[in-house]
Amino acid sequence: MAETVLVTTHDLPLAGKLRDGFRHGGYRVELFTAAEDVARIDDPVLLVLTGGADTEAAHRHTRQASRLGLPVLAVVAPDRQASTHPGTTSTFRSPADPEEIVLVGTRAIERARLRRATGIVGETDAMVEVLERIVQIAPVDATVLVTGESGTGKELVARGLHALSRRRHKSFIPVNVAALSETLLESELFGHEKGAFTGAIDTRKGLFELASGGTIFLDEIGEMPLQTQTKLLRILEQQEFHRVGGQKLIKVDVRILAATNQRLEHLVVSGNFRKDLYYRLNVLTISLPPLRQRRNDIPLLVDDFVRDASKRHDRGPFRGISPDAMDILVRHRWPGNVRELRNLVESMVVLAPGREIRAEDIPQDVRSGEGGLALVPSTHGEQRAGDDRASFRPQLEFIFRTMMEMKVDLEDLRRDFEEFQAEERRGQVLLPTPDLEDDPLPLAEIIYDRRDASDQPDSAGADYTDAGFPDATTSPATPIEDAVPTDPAGASSPAVAYRPGMTLDDMEREVIRAVLDSVDWNRRQAAEALGIGERTLYRKVKKFGLEED
Repeated sequence: MAETVLVTTHDLPLAGKLRDGFRHGGYRVELFTAAEDVARIDDPVLLVLTGGADTEAAHRHTRQASRLGLPVLAVVAPDRQASTHPGTTSTFRSPADPEEIVLVGTRAIERARLRRATGIVGETDAMVEVLERIVQIAPVDATVLVTGESGTGKELVARGLHALSRRRHKSFIPVNVAALSETLLESELFGHEKGAFTGAIDTRKGLFELASGGTIFLDEIGEMPLQTQTKLLRILEQQEFHRVGGQKLIKVDVRILAATNQRLEHLVVSGNFRKDLYYRLNVLTISLPPLRQRRNDIPLLVDDFVRDASKRHDRGPFRGISPDAMDILVRHRWPGNVRELRNLVESMVVLAPGREIRAEDIPQDVRSGEGGLALVPSTHGEQRAGDDRASFRPQLEFIFRTMMEMKVDLEDLRRDFEEFQAEERRGQVLLPTPDLEDDPLPLAEIIYDRRDASDQPDSAGADYTDAGFPDATTSPATPIEDAVPTDPAGASSPAVAYRPGMTLDDMEREVIRAVLDSVDWNRRQAAEALGIGERTLYRKVKKFGLEED
């Protein structure tokens, strides 16, 4: 039987054109007057108000359509702003284009159909994108990773993927990985043979066998132990596994959907999740936004939850929510996301039957904006049962590992920086030289000369031991020999002066020249003093054209 589009007769010429347009799309069109009741029509999928959007009849029709879960399109007067009219999905300013209304209405019907199949409610751009990705991804058998904070509806997405797939007539088996201990989880997923462990009194099929031909949904995949991750990887790659304690290889045909409220890449870095499994799971991804990022969907969600709670608890017709109360719900941050909103609406339906919900009926923590427990989205799971080691958050563990690998000593770094600042204030920077008592090979000391480069000898061929420059202990006229440190035996360390305009290559050339001069051009000793290989030194000498004087 064809689905029915309801069109009001406020504007008869427009209603006639809309009837022709929707009929061309395969829908049955029912024209009705303001006095008629929407609920009397069989199988309605859309309501179009061709005029009179501000009348009491139009408001009644909109409320009836909302209770039935129908999208509503409204044509408003030319002098009104073409924004969403209360209770409607889309509005059009008169005179409206019939083809545009038919196009928008058809898309609204498709989204409503998808919402009924998946249970996902939302008209914001983020949720429309999620629904479109479900439609694109559902027909294929590829693995899908669903991400999002707790309570955002990840299982609904998984059920929607299954409902629109070719496996929809087979089993859909959800598994909460975090709710099972490591030993029990492996037995639940893969089954076990008789006598495999204490209490295994009979052979038992696992959930993967039971889901063969259908879909298995692994929620909180980030909590899966590493040993179980290895077996899951084999199923993803080969569609085969062994039961616990079994020798027989079991083949299955199952689509795997996984979900997590954690950042799996952080778990990979911290060593709590296999990198190869992460890449194998992350074939297709659907990311669900938190409720605070799609506040415009809250009235739609409230209406849907009201209908569901009223039906389950047999509370009769719900009188609705006052504008003030709805404004509080829209402005709340909802740390528990959609799950928290559903529970709150259910409590309001039960505790305030037969009357409109007012602002004072909403709990104080929601009205004050404190958010109750001020929950923070989880980024790492609780400590697993039987695991005596406390788990770090992946971000902190990543920072800890990085700092250990870098071997950063912050206290030494602070002292070095303070010394640098002190030398900078005195007008030069002296890079510390090695202790000559421990190292018989004197290294070059680099001295930063602040004087203008134009006042200095040419850096390409200057003999720095003859150049004068200011020093913290000498006057500007003091020759460099008097400023160069000496070892206890009286031997001076070769000095290289840095002047503005010198490049790193210039500095490297002069350091190598100074060290070679200090060891009488013994290249083996020079290489050891510089901490480089002899071949590297030969290449540097050739690169800079250095020759023994």
